[in-house]
Amino acid sequence: MAGPQESLIYKPRWGAFFGTKLEQHLRGLSVSTLVFAGCNFPNCPRASIYEASERDFRIVVIEDAMSGFYDRARTELENIGARVLETASFLKEAV
Repeated sequence: MAGPQESLIYKPRWGAFFGTKLEQHLRGLSVSTLVFAGCNFPNCPRASIYEASERDFRIVVIEDAMSGFYDRARTELENIGARVLETASFLKEAV
């Protein structure tokens, strides 16, 4: 159950933007940066990260909070302009 400040969006494919109104929702909230953590990087997170990049969102990936994160992933993500951080570094910057 979602709280009053939360939204639920059905995601029909791996990427969170494909066939959804996620971009419109985020733009309506003036969101410009997305922080990614989650499970199985090669599937849903990776697809959503690339879709976010195509839409010119700034991207931060929390590498130690992402399962299936492989060695080459950091290079791939940095090549599309994403920042790859560990949780401790992210939290230091967020304060």
